Amino acid sequence: MAAALCYGSHGGGAALAFHHQLDAYNTDTLIQALGELRRFLGGQKATLLWDGLPAHRSKAMGAWLRRQRHWLVVEPLPGYAPDLNPVEALWSNLKGVELVNLAGETLHEVIAAAERGIQRIRDTHHLAYSFLRHCGLSLW
Repeated sequence: MAAALCYGSHGGGAALAFHHQLDAYNTDTLIQALGELRRFLGGQKATLLWDGLPAHRSKAMGAWLRRQRHWLVVEPLPGYAPDLNPVEALWSNLKGVELVNLAGETLHEVIAAAERGIQRIRDTHHLAYSFLRHCGLSLW
C-alpha cells in the first residue's frame, strides 16, 4: 500500500491519494503510482516528502524524477525519521482502527478494511492536518 497526503497551498484543503497492489513496490510500480498521483492532482504542482526506500533512490527513479520537475519537487527526509513523515501518522491511525486485530482470511478482506479506513480518514477532514501537525510541520 502507498499513500500520499496532499495539502493545497493557500488553504486549498487536503486530499488523500491511496494506491495498493499485490506485490511489493519497486521503481517501476512507484513510477506508475506517481503517474496516478499526478492524475489525481489534476496537473497541480506538488512537493513530495520521501524517505530513503531503495526504490526511491534508484538511478531509474532519479532519471524519471528529473523529467518531472515541471510539476514535482522531491524533498528527501533524513535517514530514519518516521516522526517527520505525515504518512506514518496516517498508517498508525489506520492500523489503530480498521486494521487493529484484523486477521483477514483473504488479502481481499485486508484491502477492503484498509479502503474503509482510507475513506474514514478522507471523510474526517481535520485528520490530514493533524498528521501534518503531529510531525511539527505546517504549510506556512
